[in-house]
Amino acid sequence: MYVPQHFREDRLDVLHDLIEDHSFATVVTAGPEGILATHIPVLLDRARGPLGTLRGHVARANPHWRHFGGTESLAIFQGPHAYISPTWYGSHGRVPTWNYLAVHAYGSVQVMDDRSWVRDLVRETTRRYEAGLVPEWDPDVLGHDAMDRMVGAIVGFEIPIARLEGKWKLGQNRSRAEREGMAGGLRRQGRDGAQAIADLIEADLHQP
Repeated sequence: MYVPQHFREDRLDVLHDLIEDHSFATVVTAGPEGILATHIPVLLDRARGPLGTLRGHVARANPHWRHFGGTESLAIFQGPHAYISPTWYGSHGRVPTWNYLAVHAYGSVQVMDDRSWVRDLVRETTRRYEAGLVPEWDPDVLGHDAMDRMVGAIVGFEIPIARLEGKWKLGQNRSRAEREGMAGGLRRQGRDGAQAIADLIEADLHQP
């Protein structure tokens, strides 16, 4: 990922927070027949390894998992993003751009095809995303046979993170007045991504 110094984010806790808050990842692997990409929710274990470990699963019918191992894969996590109009800067000679947050996590994928491991992952994943829903769904209500069939239809994996890149593109290369104009323009859009980026720009402006 191209990351100019003024957009670089290296704080591990901040990168981990984005991974957990935007955990629907794009996992990319270069296979012998070309590049493979799968869109899946991924869990982060912050404590395993210096940079953490990602865990997830794919459908057994998905050929992607057969190309895991022996080469590096990339998990892409996309945070909030928004279009930036040059009319918001209050100065001439500017062009449109896009502000966004992204984390790239690199590592060699380890296939986890043990049914007990996969069953535990399914339970943990379900607890994570069912939390706060009313009522919450428990995969064990399927019963042993149905649960066993579901587990047999998927393959688990782990990615011990070997390298992390973070890009927080929030107009840090612009003047304070231009950034305040960006935030104001985003506020007027009324879109979730725009509001989130405006919040981040304003929070950054108030950093000591």
